[in-house]
Amino acid sequence: MQDKGTFISPFPRPRCLAAAAPAGKAKLTHPGKAILAGGIAGGIEICITFPTEYVKTQLQLDERANPPKYRGIGDCVKQTVQSHGVKGLYRGLSSLLYGSIPKSAVRFGVFEFLSNRAKDESGRLDSTRGLLCGLGAGVMEAVLVVCPMETVKVKFIHDQTSANPKYKGFFHGVREIVRAQGLRGTYQGLTATVLKQGSNQAIRFFVMTSLKNWYKGDNPNKAINPLVTGVFGAIAGAASVFGNTPLDVIKTRMQGLEAHKYKSTLDCAVKILRYEGLAAFYKGTVPRLGRVCLDVAIVFIIYEEVVKVLNTVWKTD
Repeated sequence: MQDKGTFISPFPRPRCLAAAAPAGKAKLTHPGKAILAGGIAGGIEICITFPTEYVKTQLQLDERANPPKYRGIGDCVKQTVQSHGVKGLYRGLSSLLYGSIPKSAVRFGVFEFLSNRAKDESGRLDSTRGLLCGLGAGVMEAVLVVCPMETVKVKFIHDQTSANPKYKGFFHGVREIVRAQGLRGTYQGLTATVLKQGSNQAIRFFVMTSLKNWYKGDNPNKAINPLVTGVFGAIAGAASVFGNTPLDVIKTRMQGLEAHKYKSTLDCAVKILRYEGLAAFYKGTVPRLGRVCLDVAIVFIIYEEVVKVLNTVWKTD
């Protein structure tokens, strides 16, 4: 162990580790590769899983006081298809697609940037540091991408339930929201979104890091089969759903068309608890669980595989 090497490790370490590792299996992933791979993974994933996101959002917006419009997941799907056809389950996809690509790009880019500096000399990232790196990635994606993207998405979906929908498309909707509420209108529920995304990614990367370390044992360069990566991703996704669905419900309410009813994130939480009970914080859990488990599994599989391809065509040593 060289003291000097330890002192200057933030800069030469990625190059040394990459050179020592087998081709295409470098210990450290260049943030640029992470951004590109993350964007590709995010775009493919959302096209596959969006209907479950649509149903989850509808159920969360369906307040008991209205009274409820839907009797459950199946009824929500049935009513949507009857009223708007199968394409109705994809209402708001454009807003989420436009955002999912940069969201995943920011998430993985920031995570790799932070984790490259948090790994020990053997290239191993422990679970606690994985949690902190995930937290940092989640907060960054919330501020830069997720909050405005989610606000537009929720308004689009909520708008469809009104008698006279006013948004004709993504750009028209954004233009109308900004015209009526200013840029601030796309940042409704920022606090709830930061809390949700921060905790989301902290939990997911903590679980993924823990499972990867367990699987690799003493060999940090041990390859992981894509199917194993998918199983680990699904477990990480499930953990994040059970851990922060209440925050997701609050965020959704704060971004809906009736967000004016709430003075703040805390006020929203108090009113949900007072008028709808504790169970309301877990509305949409089942469809969210299905979507998120599939989402995280797909994203991590595609991300890891794209990084492998990039390592062969993009040399960063």
